[in-house]
Amino acid sequence: MNFVDFPGFFRGAAVAVVVSLGLVMAEPVWARDAPQSFADLVDKLMPTVVNITTTQNVPQQGSRLRDMPQLPPGSPFEELFKEFFDHRGGEEQKRRGTSLGSGFVIDGEGYIVTNNHVIQGAEDITVIFRDDTQLKAKLIGSDSRVDVALLKVEPPNKKPLPAIKWGDSDKMRVGDWVLAIGNPFGLGHSVTAGIISARGRSLNDSLDDYLQTDAAINKGNSGGPLFNDAGEVIGVNTAIYSPSGTNAGLAFSIPSNMVRQVAEQLREFGRVKRGWIGVSYQSVTDDIADSFGLDRARGVLVANVMADGPAAKAGIKRNDIVLTFAGQEVLDLRRFPRQVANARVGSTVDVTVWRGGKEVPLKLRVGEQEEAEKQNASAQGGGNKKPAEPDQAIVSTVEQLGLTLQKVTDQLREKYGLSDQVKGVVITKVASNSPAAEKQLQAGDVILEVDQKPVATPQEVADIVTKLQQQKKRSVLLFVERQGDPRFAALRLTK
Repeated sequence: MNFVDFPGFFRGAAVAVVVSLGLVMAEPVWARDAPQSFADLVDKLMPTVVNITTTQNVPQQGSRLRDMPQLPPGSPFEELFKEFFDHRGGEEQKRRGTSLGSGFVIDGEGYIVTNNHVIQGAEDITVIFRDDTQLKAKLIGSDSRVDVALLKVEPPNKKPLPAIKWGDSDKMRVGDWVLAIGNPFGLGHSVTAGIISARGRSLNDSLDDYLQTDAAINKGNSGGPLFNDAGEVIGVNTAIYSPSGTNAGLAFSIPSNMVRQVAEQLREFGRVKRGWIGVSYQSVTDDIADSFGLDRARGVLVANVMADGPAAKAGIKRNDIVLTFAGQEVLDLRRFPRQVANARVGSTVDVTVWRGGKEVPLKLRVGEQEEAEKQNASAQGGGNKKPAEPDQAIVSTVEQLGLTLQKVTDQLREKYGLSDQVKGVVITKVASNSPAAEKQLQAGDVILEVDQKPVATPQEVADIVTKLQQQKKRSVLLFVERQGDPRFAALRLTK
């Protein structure tokens, strides 16, 4: 099965199929009866939903003579085809492309939300209302990462347009009723109904947090609203999972809380400002939690802190485990990027880190992601190459981990492509079926710390590991760098 984009992830608004098993079961007291009809609600919501058509010039490379079809020698069509292809002469041809999608009015002044992929590359955007009113739309801004775009039309006679009410997507539960309205296959306003079938789906991006529904979403439904049973928008229909490109009962909607935040920034700034704190981080496994004396695997482990970044200024250090951010618990690596990105740029948030066996509260001023590239470029600025070091080829084997180690030398830098700034102990061999192999360490990786202590020689590594074994520790924490990418690895200690 494949994900398909609209055009191309069938991004795009659900028929609920109830199968009777002929069984009479006691109904939970908290369950709500299925509505006999959605008609009254649909009548109210339809005017807020629009169909969207776009046109664009699609370049086509004209064929040259070498592209002429192969014809039998002496064919009477040979000269005709030759003249035709010579006339095109490789000139770039253009045709008008048309795409269809959906959207909805979020403000009576004429602001409309849709998917970015619905209007991407469009030269003309036309919005069609239920009463067949057609208005030209202006693109205010778009965000390809979340796949949201904001349009603006001028309301006829300056009368406010019917607009949706936002719902709280965080309150939606699996099993809740939803309605989807859109423009499937260009047929115009169509309604389907279903339920929320899952939450927190991630497809392609660390910011993905889709609501999953069994709504009948098809091509053309992209950008349309997903309503709760109170008539509030709780999602934007964006994608389906299908082997055929048509509805298979697995559809995905961007949560309204995320869409609303993006739309507000597009309206205010014309672009999205995402939070950034200037750290690299990784998951906290059970072994890592044990190494740090943490009660269980939670939070994210800081592997590196960018100099002069927001985290560094706040006092966050490498080896810290971030437990809370902006008043929210940091549950895992998958959700943390969204927590940071959604933080308001310039705001000061509370952060709690685990350091030295206790919780440490900090204050952090959130930066903007655009600054990350500038900081990275500055951090990667090179210096003069250091003079060659004498070859101190001291080799040691740490059998407990399955590692053969050697101090970093110029020869090893050249062999493994290490930078001049790298110091530590380089791995030259990993034994098969060893603790190191289990964590996918490999030759060329450089060990910078063991048990949160800097190491410069293989003997230092061996001494720390031996001491941990004597203390009957179950694992050892290594801080390792691979081609400039630092990470932690908790290796089990063998007897």
